[in-house]
Amino acid sequence: METFQEIIKGEKPVLVDFYATWCGPCKAMSPIVESIGKEMQGQARVLKIDVDKNQNIAQQLQIQAVPTFMIFKKGEMVWRKPGGADKMTILNELKKHC
Repeated sequence: METFQEIIKGEKPVLVDFYATWCGPCKAMSPIVESIGKEMQGQARVLKIDVDKNQNIAQQLQIQAVPTFMIFKKGEMVWRKPGGADKMTILNELKKHC
């Protein structure tokens, strides 16, 4: 199984959705994130990370609000958006890095 670090250091850009199971806005964003994952299949990866189960990663990246979205390209964070966002905003950002 790949580690978080291995995934974000890959050639393809990675959209990471930091969420919590108790978070209402996170639940609202979930279908959007899944839709982006299907649309970008083969071009980018989409990863959902539960901040309660992965506290070390959340602390390392200073996640202070959920949802928080990040895009990584070859291990570097190239975009960060705390709070919700519409599908086109996230999709356009992701496509910039493909």
